[in-house]
Amino acid sequence: MTTYADAGTTPGAHTIRPGAFGNATTLRCRECGTTIPLGAHYACSECFGPLEVAYDYPRITREQIAAGPHNIWRYQQLLPVPTDVASFPNTEPGLTRLVRADRLAADLGLARLWVKDDSGNPTHSFKDRVVAVALTAARELGFQVLACPSTGNLANAVAAAAARAGIRSVVMVPHNLEQQKILTTAVYEGTLVAVEGTYDDVNRLASEIAGEEEGWAFVNVNVRPYYAEGSKTLAFEIAEQLGWRLPEQIVVPIASGAQLVKIDKGIRELVELGLVEDTPYKIFGAQATGCSPVSAAFKAGHDVVQPVKPDTVAKSLAIGNPADGPYVLDVCRRTGGTVEDVSDDEVIAGIAQLARTEGIFGETAGGVTVATLAKLVRTGQLDPGAETVIINSGDGLKTLDAIAGKVGPKATIRPTYDAFTEAGLA
Repeated sequence: MTTYADAGTTPGAHTIRPGAFGNATTLRCRECGTTIPLGAHYACSECFGPLEVAYDYPRITREQIAAGPHNIWRYQQLLPVPTDVASFPNTEPGLTRLVRADRLAADLGLARLWVKDDSGNPTHSFKDRVVAVALTAARELGFQVLACPSTGNLANAVAAAAARAGIRSVVMVPHNLEQQKILTTAVYEGTLVAVEGTYDDVNRLASEIAGEEEGWAFVNVNVRPYYAEGSKTLAFEIAEQLGWRLPEQIVVPIASGAQLVKIDKGIRELVELGLVEDTPYKIFGAQATGCSPVSAAFKAGHDVVQPVKPDTVAKSLAIGNPADGPYVLDVCRRTGGTVEDVSDDEVIAGIAQLARTEGIFGETAGGVTVATLAKLVRTGQLDPGAETVIINSGDGLKTLDAIAGKVGPKATIRPTYDAFTEAGLA
């Protein structure tokens, strides 16, 4: 099997092989539309706007996709990856279950509800999807180190993907991150750095390092255009698992906002390619009130997002200056959705409600999404009769601190039947 080291040396000295990015053709500015060649670029040279990947797709059929691997590489024709992407060591994320959530739907008064449960990915969050695509780009561009700033889930995914590929990882996280995420990153024995400050402080440091360290691929900085494309696979899987149709409503948690924006991009690509019928859909964003700059901007009718200092139990969503915030506003307004936020108490209640009704233990981001769904129904912002999908982006085992002291044994008893009955447990 080909290894990462076989693919090249350093950026600048590295020649990109033909077809390295599949059907991707250029990078295009999301603000001014300027196009530049594929490469390690993430900001427009004309207006400094963010870049995204543009494609020239051939005819793609449902049958071709169905014949592919049981992971995200079944959609390789729709991603900036080569046709032989599956031959390189990677964590093979994706094709997570779409759960029919009838008991949660009944609890909330919804007609049809599904949970896209991404806790089933290799490191138990959706970040495995984006990192797999970023790793491919890093390999094709000749980078030698896989790195990132992270609120936790991305750190897990980068450390695991780098270990699998046999390269060095360097991940940086806020110093007060949940211990579970610290341990589940450190176990891969890459370079883990705790930074005093918020995620936004960590991100600024990562951007500075990315400008100085040649050969380092910061997955959500200098290879971000490729990395972000991995989130499209959530839209692809949801549509395929629903029998190649679109749900009417989708509720998505917001951290940087890229996941929500790319789900929308993925849907539009499916429509353009004729893989699904062009039916109306609404996308809703979910934030914790302690870090809700996008929700605040939406409610105020603003087109820009004012940065905030995060203070919430939902640390995986605690990005006070979300890079894709303005684009989230565009998507939610264009599709007829909204952006809403919920308190930390509601987040904890959302975690418990999902676990109690569907047997799915989501992390705090999942609690945000469930609680936001409940609030959207309660306030009449979401149609309870329309088919709805919500995203559970990670596993509750990563955020045990959030429920510590709030759940536990119903009783502690002696090991006798009398004690069992006396406690009223029979």
